Amino acid sequence: MTPKENLNHFGYELPAATTPGGNYVSVNIRDNIAYVAIQFPIQNDEFLFLGRLGDTLTTEDGYQAMELCALNVLSQIESKVGFEKIVGLNHIDAYFQASGEWDESPKVVNGASDLFVKILEEKGKHSRAIFGVDRLPRNFCVGLTASFTVKK
Repeated sequence: MTPKENLNHFGYELPAATTPGGNYVSVNIRDNIAYVAIQFPIQNDEFLFLGRLGDTLTTEDGYQAMELCALNVLSQIESKVGFEKIVGLNHIDAYFQASGEWDESPKVVNGASDLFVKILEEKGKHSRAIFGVDRLPRNFCVGLTASFTVKK
C-alpha cells in the first residue's frame, strides 16, 4: 500500500505542517538527501506532551508524543517533497527530557520507529540515535529529526 493508504488504514491523519520557529527551513534537500528539522508533538498549533518523562509524563505518554513527532516529520516530507519521491528513511535522531531515574527511552522512541515502518513499510526501516537533554524548547518531552533519501 502507499503511505497515504497506510495512514488511512491505521487511522492516522497527518497534522498540518508546522512552520519554523527561527531562521531555518523545515526540510533542507542536498543532492538526494532530505533533512527534516526537529519536529515536536504539536497538533493543530497546540503544544502537547509538555514536561519530563518519568515525572509528569509516563513512558506511554512519551510513546504517543514521539508518534506525533513522526507524523509531523511525515507531514513535512509530504508537503515539501511528496511521498512518491521517498526512496527510504535513513536515520532519526530522537531527543527527550526526563527525570533523573527514568530510563525507558528506547520504548519511547519506538513510537516513531513503529509508525515509520507501519506507514512507509520497507522504506521506513532506519537507524537511530537517542539523546537525553536537560531541556527542550517549550518544555516538550521529546523531539525528532530525520533524514530521507529522495528521488531527484
